[in-house]
Amino acid sequence: MNRVKQIAVLVVLTAVLGLPTACTIGTTVSKNEEPSIVQMSVSAPDFQLQDLAGKTVFLSELRGKPVVINFWASWCGPCREEMPYIQQVHEKWANKGLVILAINIQENPAVASKFMADYKLTFTALLDTKGEVAATYKVRGIPATFFIDKDGIIRGQRVGAFSSVKQIEDSLARIMP
Repeated sequence: MNRVKQIAVLVVLTAVLGLPTACTIGTTVSKNEEPSIVQMSVSAPDFQLQDLAGKTVFLSELRGKPVVINFWASWCGPCREEMPYIQQVHEKWANKGLVILAINIQENPAVASKFMADYKLTFTALLDTKGEVAATYKVRGIPATFFIDKDGIIRGQRVGAFSSVKQIEDSLARIMP
């Protein structure tokens, strides 16, 4: 097989076998790479977004509580795959003070609402209809998750889907008292 054919076969195999664990906005993580938590220590940019009921939520009003922010969209397969794990974490940790904010990026509110209902998700969903908050957080691929401590400091970030409750809980150690 000549060199050009070898490269072509390699490209096709990579495309077929390297299914993404993140939907691209700018970058992606392949199925063969385990998305990792990037440790950080910067103030979380404040924002205000409406929830599905039209109530305005300010991140700054949650100071004093650990917060997980998850950027997602209904068309993103990896986002759909991880949502049941996020729901389980919400059910287990909400009574310990954890707040989960699922920020839907640039979708119609009716689409986001239907998605939350279809998946029986009970944590707070916010609408970033213009993508401004995602841009502020420099989100380049989804799902993207930020772990913010009670003082409003981002302690970790992950691009790519979680594949278990344990993976999320391991990251909660950075922000839970």
